[in-house]
Amino acid sequence: MTVFELYKKTSQALSFGGCGEFEAKVIFEDILNLETKPYDYASVTASDEQIELVKEVIERRKKGEPLQYIAGKWDFYGLTFYVGDGVLIPRPETENLLECVLKEIEHISNPIIFDLCSGSGCLGITAAFLRPDSKVYLFEKEDKAYSYLLKNLERFNLKNAFPVKCDIFDFDFSDLPDADVIVSNPPYIKSDEIPLLQAEVKFEPISALDGGKDGLNFYRCIASRWISKVKNKGFVALECGDGQSSDVLSLFSNNLSEKKVIFDFNNIDRIVVFRI
Repeated sequence: MTVFELYKKTSQALSFGGCGEFEAKVIFEDILNLETKPYDYASVTASDEQIELVKEVIERRKKGEPLQYIAGKWDFYGLTFYVGDGVLIPRPETENLLECVLKEIEHISNPIIFDLCSGSGCLGITAAFLRPDSKVYLFEKEDKAYSYLLKNLERFNLKNAFPVKCDIFDFDFSDLPDADVIVSNPPYIKSDEIPLLQAEVKFEPISALDGGKDGLNFYRCIASRWISKVKNKGFVALECGDGQSSDVLSLFSNNLSEKKVIFDFNNIDRIVVFRI
């Protein structure tokens, strides 16, 4: 069997999700490290090791394991982040959240940014990378997620990004400077909806998904505890679930001078942004 034939068989085997060609491309580029186009290998014989590795990946995918976990890395806003078991996978919707932050801080010199529930660090690290004059504090509680956060910080070797291992519900932040920006993609799925999630999503940590009975626990925490650390005329940008934007904004209603809701490419009210 040639490498190209193996590629075609892989695409066919993974077509159950409607993305067989894309997934085969990821497997060959990121797992087999074959960076040229598949048909360039039309006369190259696939090794036994390559065949066995592809078989293993296909079986893992059929069981629902996310392709991102199998690859061990995923792209976010043009940067590549390490991901795996125990950390939320970066998603395109969250890139919109980052875009909001970058736009809001365009005219702020040396901005201080808090990234709450940081996970892999994709939000805060990318902001720190693109704005080297900023100081970004990345807050994460879970051990596995924090290990990926540290790994990604090491990958980019940033001097302006600072990890903080803590539970945002009871962390004493009095020694930290006030923030120009709070950004967060917190857990926001209702507890009783967790069992209804797609098989792939269930591989991701429940702690990064479960927002409590009504999905709003983390927003309440930010509203009651963290708003006090936002500078006057500072702003907050939060990702939320379908139909949650009005409830999220109502939690902060006494603090707002400006507010807006941003809809994603599926016309879901995905992001709330407001100024103190």
